[in-house]
Amino acid sequence: MTPADPSAAPSLHSSRARRLRAALGLLVGFAFVAVLASCRPSAGHEAFTGKVVGVADGDTLVVLDGTTQVRVRLHGIDCPERGQAFGAAAKKLASSLAFGKTVTVTARGKDRYGRLLAEVVLPDSRVLNRELVAAGMAWHYVRYSDDETLAKAEREARKARVGIWSEPDPVAPWSYRAAGR
Repeated sequence: MTPADPSAAPSLHSSRARRLRAALGLLVGFAFVAVLASCRPSAGHEAFTGKVVGVADGDTLVVLDGTTQVRVRLHGIDCPERGQAFGAAAKKLASSLAFGKTVTVTARGKDRYGRLLAEVVLPDSRVLNRELVAAGMAWHYVRYSDDETLAKAEREARKARVGIWSEPDPVAPWSYRAAGR
């Protein structure tokens, strides 16, 4: 058949059209995957297991993801600041529970400082975020979290008057920061 043969044209055209549609479909698929990957709050860090190699304060850790150090801010909680009542105690508790241990980090996004916001599961399956709140070493940060388990842990810590709740008028860390320390 020659290209001028009218009976050959439809099969050439439909074959080319099928290849173009397939190529276009692949391109759209790759573009969709790329967009999803770029929209993830923690691209590259959905969940990982790593060793805690640093504790900056009660709610900020450094965890190794392979050979990369990742600054992790505990999601849904806010510990007292350095210089604030129970700030050192919160850091000490976080250190005793997590430092040197292999933990599972589940990302919840990133904060404005680029730290990974995450839930940190300890080797014994307890969640560090909840442990700090239950011990009265952190507030449930309701501005950024609606986690009912954190809310319940705070209610119970307040009722038991442990940690920060043993103070007559505890100052929330966000209020402390806003006041300029």
